[in-house]
Amino acid sequence: MILLGVDPHKSTHTATAVDPSSNRQLASIRIEASLPEYRRLLTWARRWPQRKCAVENAKGLGRHLAQWLIARGESVVDVPASATSRVRELSRGGRRKNDRIDAAAADTAACLHGDGRGVEPEDHATALALLDERRVNLAQARVRATNQLHALLRDLLPGGAPAQLSADQAATLLRTVRPAGQVERVRKEIARDLIAEIRVLDKKLLDNATQMEALVDTSGSSLMDTPGIGPVMAGRLIGRTGHTTRFPTSAAFANYAGATPVEIASADKSRHRLSRSGDRQLNSVLHTIAVVQIRMPKSPGHAYYQRKLSEGKTPKEAKRCLKRRLAEHVWRVMIADERRGKSLPVQGV
Repeated sequence: MILLGVDPHKSTHTATAVDPSSNRQLASIRIEASLPEYRRLLTWARRWPQRKCAVENAKGLGRHLAQWLIARGESVVDVPASATSRVRELSRGGRRKNDRIDAAAADTAACLHGDGRGVEPEDHATALALLDERRVNLAQARVRATNQLHALLRDLLPGGAPAQLSADQAATLLRTVRPAGQVERVRKEIARDLIAEIRVLDKKLLDNATQMEALVDTSGSSLMDTPGIGPVMAGRLIGRTGHTTRFPTSAAFANYAGATPVEIASADKSRHRLSRSGDRQLNSVLHTIAVVQIRMPKSPGHAYYQRKLSEGKTPKEAKRCLKRRLAEHVWRVMIADERRGKSLPVQGV
C-alpha cells in the first residue's frame, strides 16, 4: 500500500507518494487547482495499484479535491494540519517547511500516528448542513429587517409597535399612518419596503423548513419521534453531526456537543459547572429540546427533570443533567438509524 499525501492550497496542490514501510518518498507532483490537472494527478497516482490518499484539511481547502477523488473510487483520509505540523517538528530538519514536505508529513501522520480519518462522500447530512446554514442566515436577515421596522414604527406611531410583530400586523399598523411632511413619507416608504422584505424572508424560511423535513424523511431518521424534536431541529442535529459512527461512545458525542458538565474541585462536595466548549449550535439544539420537554408534563424529559429536582439539584443543574441525558439519547437514535438504514423506534430518556 502506497500513501499519497496531498498538501492543498487555493490555486495549487502538491502530492507526494510515500512507502509507509520505509517512510521513503517515491515521487512528487504539483498540479493547478483545475479539473484537467485533477485528471493528471489521478493518472500519475494510478502507477501504484494499491494506494490511499491522505489529504491535509480535507474538510477545508482540500474538500473539493477529496470529494472529487472519492467520486472516482479513491480511498481518502483527512489529516488535520496540526498533525502534519507535529510531524515536521519531530522529524529531522526541524522547522523546514514546503509543499512537498507537508504532503509527506500528511502521509506520515495518517500512517504512523493514526491521525487520518476516513472521508465519506457527501450525502443527505451535507445537504441538511447547507440548508441549516442557509436558515441561520435567513433568520438573521429577518431579525435585522424587523429591528429596522420597529425603529421606524417607533417614530411613526405613538408608543411604537408590539414586540411580537408579524408582517401582516405591521402592514395594518402602517395603513393608519398619515404622513405629515417629507420625513414621515420617507419613513413610511422604507417601512413598506421592509414589510415586503420580511414577507419574502418568511416565505423562504417556510420553504427551507419544508426542504429540511423532506430530507429528514428521506434519510429514514427517527429523531422526530422524540418529544421536542421537529424537522428543523432534526435537520440541524443530522447536519451538524454528520456521520454519527465517528463518535465511538455517547460520552464522546456529548463532549463534542458541549453537554458534559465540568467537575469543579471543592472542599465541601463535588460540584459541576456548565461546559463552554464543544459545538455551540448542537448545544443550543439540546438546550431547546430540554426546555420543551420540561414544559411537557407527560414527556420523559419532564419526569427526569423532576426526579433530579427531588434529589436536591438546582433547576440549572437539573437542566444540565437532562441535556447530558438527551445527548446520549440523540446519539443512540442517530447511530441506530445510520447502522440499520431505516427508521426504528428508540426508547426515550
